[in-house]
Amino acid sequence: LPDLPLDVYQDEYQSIFKKYNLLNMFLITPQTSDKRIKEIDAASDGFIYMVSSASTTGAKVGFGEKQEAYFNRIASMNLKNPQIVGFGISNEKTFNQATKKAKGAIIGSAFIKMIKKDGINGISKFVNNIRGAQ
Repeated sequence: LPDLPLDVYQDEYQSIFKKYNLLNMFLITPQTSDKRIKEIDAASDGFIYMVSSASTTGAKVGFGEKQEAYFNRIASMNLKNPQIVGFGISNEKTFNQATKKAKGAIIGSAFIKMIKKDGINGISKFVNNIRGAQ
């Protein structure tokens, strides 16, 4: 259910998710208020998807001060659910910046590009490059 608002989830779908032992992952952005983040955290049982910026998904050279401040703000909230950063994770630098404060990173576009170029045989090299393990 893409873009499922929290209140709609709670009113109409949460019981179904629980019945079938499913987890709904909510997204937050740098523009999401602390109040809303706490509401999402209270309603979540999995992880919180931290969209790194208001831009579209895809490779970034690195994250700037705004993203670093966002990562720090969320880390300081001591949320019960782990946070996983997505959007813009494409190399060792962006992976390390994202995981300095969050519990993980989601890599989409860069992974798809690698699969198109190198096929499944390139996965180990790709992961090693992201992790900085040569």
